[in-house]
Amino acid sequence: MPATLLLAQSTVVSGTVTDASNKQPLPFVTVSFTGTTIGIATDNDGKFSISSDKPVKQIKVSFLGYKDATFSIVPGAKQNINVRLFPSSNQLNEVVVKSGKKPKYRNKDNPAVELIRKVIENKEKNRPESYSYVEYKEYDKMQFSLSNVSPTLADKKFFRKYAFVINNRDSTTVPGKSLLPIFLNEKLSQYYYRKNPEKEKTTVLGDKTVNFGGSVDAEGLGAYFKHMYYKVDIYDNTIFLMTNNFLSPIANSAPTFYKFFITDTVMVNNTKLVELSFTPRNTADMLFVGKIYITLDGNYAVQKADLGINKNINLNFVRSMDVNQEFEQNPDGRWHLSKSTTLADFGITKNKKGGLFGIRTITYKNYAVNKPQPDTTYQNQQIAESDEVKHRSDQFWAQNRLDTLTTAESKVYKNVDSLRNMPSFRRTMDIATLLLAGYKNFNWFELGPANTFYSFNPVEGFKLRVGGRTTPELSKRYYFETYGAYGFKDEKFKYFLSATYSLNDKSIYKFPQSYIRASVQSDTHIPGANLQFVQEDNFLLSFKRGNNDKYLYDQNYRLDYVQEFENHFSYSIGLKNLKQTPAGSLYFLNTDANGLVHNISSLTSTELTVGLRYAPHEQFYQGKIYRTPIPSKYPVFSIDYDGGFKNIFGSQYNFQNLHGRIDKRVYLSYLGYADVTVEAGKIFGQVPYPLLNIFRANQTYAYDLYSYNLMNFLEFVSDHYESINIDQHFSGFFFNKIPLFKKLKWREVASFKAIYGGVSDNNNPALHPSLYQYPVTALGQPITYALGKTPYVEGSVGIENIFKFVRIDLVRRFTYLDHPDVSKFGIRTMVKFDF
Repeated sequence: MPATLLLAQSTVVSGTVTDASNKQPLPFVTVSFTGTTIGIATDNDGKFSISSDKPVKQIKVSFLGYKDATFSIVPGAKQNINVRLFPSSNQLNEVVVKSGKKPKYRNKDNPAVELIRKVIENKEKNRPESYSYVEYKEYDKMQFSLSNVSPTLADKKFFRKYAFVINNRDSTTVPGKSLLPIFLNEKLSQYYYRKNPEKEKTTVLGDKTVNFGGSVDAEGLGAYFKHMYYKVDIYDNTIFLMTNNFLSPIANSAPTFYKFFITDTVMVNNTKLVELSFTPRNTADMLFVGKIYITLDGNYAVQKADLGINKNINLNFVRSMDVNQEFEQNPDGRWHLSKSTTLADFGITKNKKGGLFGIRTITYKNYAVNKPQPDTTYQNQQIAESDEVKHRSDQFWAQNRLDTLTTAESKVYKNVDSLRNMPSFRRTMDIATLLLAGYKNFNWFELGPANTFYSFNPVEGFKLRVGGRTTPELSKRYYFETYGAYGFKDEKFKYFLSATYSLNDKSIYKFPQSYIRASVQSDTHIPGANLQFVQEDNFLLSFKRGNNDKYLYDQNYRLDYVQEFENHFSYSIGLKNLKQTPAGSLYFLNTDANGLVHNISSLTSTELTVGLRYAPHEQFYQGKIYRTPIPSKYPVFSIDYDGGFKNIFGSQYNFQNLHGRIDKRVYLSYLGYADVTVEAGKIFGQVPYPLLNIFRANQTYAYDLYSYNLMNFLEFVSDHYESINIDQHFSGFFFNKIPLFKKLKWREVASFKAIYGGVSDNNNPALHPSLYQYPVTALGQPITYALGKTPYVEGSVGIENIFKFVRIDLVRRFTYLDHPDVSKFGIRTMVKFDF
């Protein structure tokens, strides 16, 4: 009885599909129930039989080159429907081959474009996120090699001792390439996804990386490589590779930028696939060239993808790049990614054979869908990896690798271990660290940075500085940094010393941070200069335009506590005591109630600082004693509070300073990307101008992304403001259309910066003479101003990627041009490494 009832409820539709014009049966036609993912293809005789236990009401019949047909059906019954399909308007009756002019490519009435639009239309249902639950194992292998190294190199006297490394070659993985592996990272993970409520979790089961020793941070190197070789999702509109966004061939706007051609039909495991070839309309745009294979089972899913780049593309140091993706079929007939391989060949020039070659291979196994797990499975995402995970046995890897190592790869770990223990290799790496990072390593201590050893300015004159920092070889829990400096003109010693203690038994630079730091600094700084706390003596920043002799001597004591959480929320609490003494031509003057003018020797403030920061999905280039955030599409939010308390450690003022900031990189597909920063600040209380917000100015000839490059130091102060900063990179979108610029591979850049604000009556020294007067020149001309009703605005247009590293901007100042010693235009430059 129950079996009979179940049969009666099942809907079964059978029939034959024929061509309405010639009555011939049509094989491989897609027949599906509307509103479901249930579909089949007709056999060689055009016959089909499709069934479902769901309350379906219609079937849809579709085939490339024919008009779709939809039929109503009776739910819960067996029925026979014979279908006649009518050719669409672009059906070809005959093909005539003519010599002469090539026909113009069009999207209209193009079967290839119709097919890619079907793929785009069905993208969402073919993504893993369309399932309620997904889980799989992931094996991620990142390998970097020297390519085409001379076979006689190991015979030369200097390299003879390294022969065991040099002769470990792989000439089979990439045809025509002899690869010498020098870096290898393997990671095995278990992934879980739940759609409602949405949650995902990745548990790292094993992580193994070569170890070069203290000179090279293999973990940070691996993070950088994987950022270059980002995971490729063919169903995304953009694919991020080599720090650039490429438009996917199945992006929503793909038919506008690609040409598509149906080049073949193939059978794979009894599944008929259409081979769809594509090429960029403009070969210099950030687009792929290659083939994708599309299923004709009603899902219009990608079953295989081969993506390459055009040789004319505006991409630095990359000779060639290929992405190969393979997909497997789920039990429900849909497809999931089973293997993704990204290969890139790097070189200084396009023609020479030698260089670097990187391969990232990601393999997926044990794929399961709609298999719910207990709620605890999706909770407590672990960001940090345990020592156990990082030190799995060779037996573990032999049993759990989802892919195999080549013979050459299998020797990398042992070879690098041997290399690390060779004195000659350590000396070579020591020299490289000094040249590239500016630090000389002495095991537990590093001397540097070298670019701060010498600098000069109008107040201190010739200035020498020597400093350094401890390394994890001394301790991972505590860390010291220091420098000493002397100015030969002011004849004063300066110094800095900090001591940091990690509270979570990790390096203070490892995510998530948890540390306490105490520091003291006695040095100079320029009011309104956006300079690093301990590196403002950079020699290159000594060269400045205009008059810049207004300095402050700072005596700064700080105590800071920082706590990060695995959800990328963090907070910091600090206490500082700052004594500021004017130097050079700067002065602090005020007027008392009797009208007497006083010269104030110094200003002291004691402040409590609280910072809140949220950076969802943030990743870092992680080193042993540094970390750098990797820009992404996710915004970063920060709120800072700074409260001054009078009569505590000599503090002279009560005030509260509130500041908020949002940073976001906006990816604009083929138009490149824009870095956008929005800020606002407000001071509550009455304070003299050194405690107001002094706008970030820049009088150097270097282009500063976050400062106003044509604003003078100390030119503007405020107790309330709002600002926006947009830095737009077009990635060669316009220059690629101009032959000369296309050949030079220059790229366009533009920026816009505006700040609006002012000083309230409460902080106006003209209304309150007891506050410090704004500085003036020797002739009585004002130097410092409050913004009026007009915002300060500047913008720039420029060219980047000059000689692959240089950016030059023509900067234009639009407002407050009547101020003394200001420039309407300026040329600024910066050095930036990018692909």
